[in-house]
Order: sequence, then structure tokens, then C-alpha cells
Amino acid sequence: MASKKFIELQEFSDADLANELNETVVQYQKLKFDHTLKGLDNPLTLKDVRRDIARLKTEVRRREVAAMSADDLSGRSKIRFRRRKK
Repeated sequence: MASKKFIELQEFSDADLANELNETVVQYQKLKFDHTLKGLDNPLTLKDVRRDIARLKTEVRRREVAAMSADDLSGRSKIRFRRRKK
């Protein structure tokens, strides 16, 4: 079952998604800096923010792949096949 955050991300436009990604990365950097200097009340927030960044990047990539032409997709499949062979 898909999480609520994943479903919410699907409703975002491309510009909103990029903006949200940038804001989340900045938030993560600030949290990391604060944690280094004085510590956080709950250091697990770093893990949650990292996962949010991964969700955002995954959605961006999913949209890129969905927008690819058939030729690009066939080339992508060949690359993935070569990687598996090694």
C-alpha cells in the first residue's frame, strides 16, 4: 500500500516538486548542522528528512522516465541489462 506522502507527491506539479525538494534539502542541511553543534532533541528527524528527500527524488525520476520516448527507453533497458551482467 502506498504511503500518504507518496500519494501527495503524485498530485504536485513539476515546479512544486522541484521547489519542495530544494526546501527539504536546505532543511536537512540545517538540521545536520544544528545536530553537529548542539544536538537535536530527536535525532531520528534526520532519518525522516533523508527519506523525504529520497521520496522526492524518486518521484522526479519516475516522471522523467515516464516522459522518455520509446527510443530512450530501449537504450535505457540495454544499459540496465549490461549492468546486471557484470
